[in-house]
Amino acid sequence: MAKQRAQNRGGGKSVGKRRNGRGSASPPAAAQSRHMEIVHHPSYNRSYFMPYVPAIKITSGKILWLAGTTALPVYHDHPHRREDIIKFLPNDLEAQTRAAMEGIKQTLEAAGATFKDVVHMFVFRARPRMGDIGRAAAVIHSYFAPYNHRPTSTNLAVLELGEPEQLIEIQMFAVVD
Repeated sequence: MAKQRAQNRGGGKSVGKRRNGRGSASPPAAAQSRHMEIVHHPSYNRSYFMPYVPAIKITSGKILWLAGTTALPVYHDHPHRREDIIKFLPNDLEAQTRAAMEGIKQTLEAAGATFKDVVHMFVFRARPRMGDIGRAAAVIHSYFAPYNHRPTSTNLAVLELGEPEQLIEIQMFAVVD
């Protein structure tokens, strides 16, 4: 377990020295999914904490694209109904992030996948405030932690999403059998 944690945290070889003089050699990185290989730069130093990896090479499997998911239930009326917006979109970033991740979890399970199969995620946050990226990331990471997995990611702050009350939308893609 400790070996796997170390591989997922940093894996890959570190050659030479970084700007702070630290340098170490590590075994090649391993992904939690047999369909993926973690990619690090040759100079990567595993002593740096990185919440995500720079790249994942897909070595087998099929790509599963998930739709952007919000705090609204996965299946909901379009156009959105005001009563659903009031019920499911509280002015609470962590609550909306958790609800979106639960919807993503259900979609992954329906496809026979888990968070360990996720290759990349796009996180869109509306009306950002200082600290939002950390609050949302803490909730998101809690879903990957049981698998000791870090996908690649893109995190964007936007002016507005589908509804004014919507604070976050998350889209992922995974690799499955």
